[in-house]
Amino acid sequence: GAIQDAIERGIGETNLSVTVEGRRRFPVRVRYAPEFRSSPQAISQLPVTSPAGASIPLGQLATINTVEGPTMISSENGLLRGTVLLNVRGRDVGGFVDEARARVAREVQLPAGYYVQWSGQYENQQRARQRLLIVVPVVLVIIFGLLYITYGSAIEAAHVLLAVPFALTGGVYLLWLMKFNFSVAVWVGFIALFGTAVQTGVVMVIYLEEAVERKRRELGTLTRGTLKEAVMEGALLRLRPKVMTVSTVVA
Repeated sequence: GAIQDAIERGIGETNLSVTVEGRRRFPVRVRYAPEFRSSPQAISQLPVTSPAGASIPLGQLATINTVEGPTMISSENGLLRGTVLLNVRGRDVGGFVDEARARVAREVQLPAGYYVQWSGQYENQQRARQRLLIVVPVVLVIIFGLLYITYGSAIEAAHVLLAVPFALTGGVYLLWLMKFNFSVAVWVGFIALFGTAVQTGVVMVIYLEEAVERKRRELGTLTRGTLKEAVMEGALLRLRPKVMTVSTVVA
C-alpha cells in the first residue's frame, strides 16, 4: 500500500528509467539521501500520501526501531522459510537425521504455524530409497526368470539365487570393515554385486554338473562319497577363475 511505497521510495530504490550506452543498459534509480534514511528518527519523517491526498509522517502510522533479522528472506510454496545448513561427517546421513529429528521434536517447541522439514541430501536419499524398494525386488525377479529360462528348473534357479544372500552378507561385512556408511551408491553397488554373484554361481553350477557327469561315466553309479568327490573336483576347477573374476570386479 501507500506505506510500502513510501518505504520503497525512501529506503529502497525505485526504478525510473533505463539508460542505454552502446550495447549496455543501466537502470536509473532514485531514493532519499543518506541523511534522510540513516536512522529510525529520520525514517519516521518519511511522508506517506493518504488516499485523500494528505501527507502524513511515517512515524504516526508505524513504530520504527532497529532489530536483528535475516540477511535474506526466502520463501517456498508461498510460506516464509528459514534454512539451517550443516554437514554430516563420520556417520550416515539417514541415521543422523533420524536422531536429530527425534531430539528436535523432544526439546524444541515451535510456535503455531511453524514446522521443520529435513531436506538436502537426506531428502534425495529418501526418494532414491523409495525407488530402490521397487528396483531391488524387480531385479531379483528378473534374475530368477533368466535363471529359470537357462536351466528350465525352478529348483536349479533357486540354488543359484541362494548365492545372493551370502554375497550381501559379505558386502555388509566389508562395509563395516572399511567403515563406509550406507548410501544410494552403496545400494547400487549391491545390485551390481547380485549380478556378479549370480554370474559366478551359474558358471560354478556348470562346472559341478560337468564334474558329476564325468564321474558318472567313469563309475556308472555314484555313491555319496563319489558324488562329494566329483563336487569337490568341479569346485576346485572353478575356484581360481572365480576368485580372479570377483577380485577384478572389486578392484
